[in-house]
Amino acid sequence: MNDKERKLFQLIKKDPYVSQHELADALGLSRPSIANLISGLIKKGYIRGKAYVLNELDEIVCIGGANVDRKFYVQGDLQQGTSNPVTSTQTAGGVARNIAENLGRLGMNTRLLTVSGMDKDWDYIAEASAPYMNLEGVTRFAEATTGSYTAVLDEARDLIYGLADMESFDLMTPEWLQKQTPALLQAKCILADLNCPKATLSFLAQFSVGHGIPLILVTVSAPKMARLPDNLNGLTWLITNHDESEAYFNGHFSDRDLADQWLELGISNVIITNGKSGAVISNQTDGVYHIPAVETEEIVDVTGAGDAFSAAVTYAWLKGEKLINVANAGVVNAAKTLQSPYTVRPDLSALQLEGDLEELS
Repeated sequence: MNDKERKLFQLIKKDPYVSQHELADALGLSRPSIANLISGLIKKGYIRGKAYVLNELDEIVCIGGANVDRKFYVQGDLQQGTSNPVTSTQTAGGVARNIAENLGRLGMNTRLLTVSGMDKDWDYIAEASAPYMNLEGVTRFAEATTGSYTAVLDEARDLIYGLADMESFDLMTPEWLQKQTPALLQAKCILADLNCPKATLSFLAQFSVGHGIPLILVTVSAPKMARLPDNLNGLTWLITNHDESEAYFNGHFSDRDLADQWLELGISNVIITNGKSGAVISNQTDGVYHIPAVETEEIVDVTGAGDAFSAAVTYAWLKGEKLINVANAGVVNAAKTLQSPYTVRPDLSALQLEGDLEELS
């Protein structure tokens, strides 16, 4: 055992029913870090039971993509058939993973369910993610490659090529997810992105309604809108954008018309982003609100802004905020992320978001 594991082991030995929150406070670590240390002790054979975590029912379970994002910035004009000088960056990414990190930084107990290969790319993602989320439910497949997205950009930061290796996400089948039933049943809320196969999302929709667990679906692209379950009746939240919504309904509509169409399908709450036009948020009882976009003097990097939006919407809603405040939280967190070079801004916290909302109100 390392030093942290040894201290944790002694605390559990003293009180086998100690909660992870109490362990986190005692050791000065985050709750997800404690969960990952406990998982390691179980695998090493030091712990056989989990009596001390049975009553922790407040996790937000995020299901979907976790991948390595690589960006290559070409210096000068790209020349085919030869080597080109570039600078590069690498970060942990993926919609569900990014949302989970945002939520973890906001102080929410978060669990990530995803699949990966047994490679160094996953080790890199895990190291970046473990302080903010519980990774016990990640399944590693020897035959799979951890997801990755590679972007080649010109000097103006415009995309030249985008290369996505996401085949491993097809392994997130309903059968895979059914093995995670204990975690799902204890979830405070389930959030899934459309990197999951349609059959898996359909299973989740039925599961959440059947067990009375809130379900949030986050869209990722127009082509993947076909993965939405055929029956959306009872879905708690849909977080999407204008272009994806028009692709789903196969026509051109205003944001308000799109919101109405989503609600007619039985969805309880919907929020539609539309770039500089802001966002529209609506539900069955409070009507429709339009939230203007926050003007930013400089956009440093657009990566992760949508995920920051989805996380802040989820956070504010779970905190019981009014509908308009839920939308404002999403818009503000996205704006602040646009001004950061990081996929998830490192200064994010519940206190910081509160201050940002006051500043930009």
